[in-house]
Amino acid sequence: MTTGTDGHGRVSAARGYPLAAVRGLALALVSLPGAVVCFVTAVVSIGLIPIGVGLVTTPYVLKGVRAFADLRRVLAAEWGGVRIPRAYRPLPKDANPWGRTFGMLGDPATWRDLLWLPVDMTAGFVTALLTAALLFYPLEGLAVAAGLWRVLPDPWWYGFVPVSGQGTALAAGALALALLAAGHVGAVRVLRAHFLLTRAVLAPGGSELAERVRVLTETRRDAVDTSAAELRRIERDLHDGAQARLVAVGLDLGTVEALIERDPAQARELLARARQSSTEALTELRELVRGIHPPVLAERGLGDAVRALALRLPVATEVNVSLPGRADAPVESAAYFAVSEVLANAVKHSGADRIWVDVHREEGRLRITVTDNGRGGAVAGAGSGLAGVERRLGTFDGVLAVSSPVGGPTLVTMEIPCG
Repeated sequence: MTTGTDGHGRVSAARGYPLAAVRGLALALVSLPGAVVCFVTAVVSIGLIPIGVGLVTTPYVLKGVRAFADLRRVLAAEWGGVRIPRAYRPLPKDANPWGRTFGMLGDPATWRDLLWLPVDMTAGFVTALLTAALLFYPLEGLAVAAGLWRVLPDPWWYGFVPVSGQGTALAAGALALALLAAGHVGAVRVLRAHFLLTRAVLAPGGSELAERVRVLTETRRDAVDTSAAELRRIERDLHDGAQARLVAVGLDLGTVEALIERDPAQARELLARARQSSTEALTELRELVRGIHPPVLAERGLGDAVRALALRLPVATEVNVSLPGRADAPVESAAYFAVSEVLANAVKHSGADRIWVDVHREEGRLRITVTDNGRGGAVAGAGSGLAGVERRLGTFDGVLAVSSPVGGPTLVTMEIPCG
């Protein structure tokens, strides 16, 4: 993910000019049609709410809008080094269509998304296209100077130069060289300006502090609930598993004491059963401890723990780790279990035959991306397997972004602040 970037994660001007132009062209081809489709379907669906149809369609349409915005958040971080917070309010898992629709419409982030769509299809489209034009338009001028002018209508305007002969064609070539120099200096900056414009609309505005307090309050409550549920699970596993087996071992040993002189053969059978029960209890205790905090994570760190996870998967998984040191233990634990959950979802639901995991740290943030070549269609939010991952990361003020168009591929990006 960091190839061709400087120490701050931004593509350098010298190496990033052609890449920025290609990325700008890709954004321009996606921005206009994608924003138009999302905006029109959202407006129509919301307009149909009074007759009842919109109550059913609006949650799905707004999820699509959020997925489109999440894709831009991922690209902003990957291509421009611009991080755009994701601050959607969670919906109750058992919400009815009315609750889902008005729960999403009551979220300020939803209206920021809808406001961003017209901006993206206009100013966003222009800035993305300008990034591409800074490379491809000068190429036209150089082709004109090289002789293409002979087959073009007379005069052919290149910029402000009317090309009607070799002399004016060379002037067009000089203009093209000047535009190439401008593109070399400005293309990466224009692409970054595109993402800064996106952040200016999508990111929480004046109420950001209140929104942050609300999100942190909710994540703290989720953390408390999750911890309580985890304690209940541990108690249940101990009571139904290891404790029951150890009680059985004690009963068997008591019976052995009574039979050791009268029936040595049966006593030996009971001893063998007690030994087997103790072995199974020890195995269950080890599995329980591994579920609380894997030894490989404590001893060797997040990178090796993720590699160990990948080795146990039935799908070919490639892991790339670039960590200059170790983060705090709670952050490593949250990241490990988040990756474990995402990988489990990919194996179970995506139908992928290959998975890529990238773990690196930059600018005080731990970033993990999990990509699979499966069927796509994954969404973050209530009711999906990624909701728990989002809550786990939210406890540490982390964020989750999902890009998963139908047909794949799926890209899940997780970021956690760390020292």
